[in-house]
Formats: sequence, structure tokens, C-alpha cells
Amino acid sequence: MAGALAGSSGYWTAAQAQAAAGKPVILVVGDSLSAEYGLKRGEGWVPLLEKRLAEQKIAATVINASISGDTTAGGRARLAGLLSQHKPTHVVLELGGNDALRGLSLAGTEDNLTQMTKAAQAAGAQVLIVGIQVPPNYGSDYTRRFEALFAKVAGATKAALVPFLLKGVADSPEAAALFQADRIHPTAAAQARMLDNVWPALRKLLPAK
Repeated sequence: MAGALAGSSGYWTAAQAQAAAGKPVILVVGDSLSAEYGLKRGEGWVPLLEKRLAEQKIAATVINASISGDTTAGGRARLAGLLSQHKPTHVVLELGGNDALRGLSLAGTEDNLTQMTKAAQAAGAQVLIVGIQVPPNYGSDYTRRFEALFAKVAGATKAALVPFLLKGVADSPEAAALFQADRIHPTAAAQARMLDNVWPALRKLLPAK
């Protein structure tokens, strides 16, 4: 079986073998912002993360389990299977934007993220929560509460946090040029900045070289 090694319970995936060898396995569970929506394969911030790890000679495996359109409820439903399959040492949760777009309850979003974080931690993974913000037309109260829930979950679970994935993109003077025609999804030119927003927090969780 290609890409697998024999283990005590059948076959291991390459990611499981990496984890068993004590090397980081980073599982990214996100939505279209992490799934390269509208981009060529290899242009998104997650593939760029793989390149940065290689450049810095950090022997880590990255599993991108992001799905365009996914919500926190969808991610929560998928997570147990992903944890079992990949045995990640680190889980990056980048979900919530579609909850807001669909007008789902903030309490539900918060609970889903909390339960996902706890499940990943119970499986032995360190968790990084990646926050997102919504435009002001959602109303100041909703906008404020939505932005705050990511930090609230991170604080309650002692998870790491990236406050805003699109910092320097959505709030950039050149924002119009950094988004695709739908004005929701960043272009390839914005992906390096998105990685730069994630990298400092993620690097702190990874072992020293």
C-alpha cells in the first residue's frame, strides 16, 4: 500500500507515521479561506505553509482538510474522523465566517469551536484558533461579539489564537486589489500575508529545530 507503513492495527498513513516518529502533523480544518477557493492549487496560504516549513527545515506534515462553504457545525461533525485518521499533533481551526454569512447563532458558533478545541486537545493535539471578522454592515453589536468569540474560546480552552486571518488584507489601503471579484475571497497576492498572520502563533507551538 503506497504511502503507508504497517502498524499494530493495520496500516498507518504517512501522517500517522510522522506522529509516531515524534514529528509534527498539522491538521488544518477550515473553509474557503484555507481551501484555495478561486486560486490555482499551491497558491493558498496552507501550501505556502508547507513551503515555509521546508525552507526552515522543520520536518512536519500538513494535512489540509478545509472545505469551501464549511461551517463550525460541519467542521465539528467531521473532526472526530479527521483526528482518528491523521493523528495530528497540531490542529488549526479556521472556521466561523460562513456561520456569520448564514446568520447562525453566535452561541452555536462558540459552542462548536469550543467542543472542537476540546476534542482535539483530548486527542493530544495543540490547537490554534484562527479568527475572522465580518463587515460593519452586520451591525456594530454583532460585529463586536462575533470578533470576540474567537478570543473567548481560546481563553477558555487555553488554545493559541490568531485574532484576524485577514489582517493587512481586508483592512489594507489596497484591499480592493487583494480580493477576488466576489469581494469575499482573497487573491493569490494576499496569501503570503495570511500566512504571515498565522505563522508566529503556529511556530511557537512547534518544537525547536
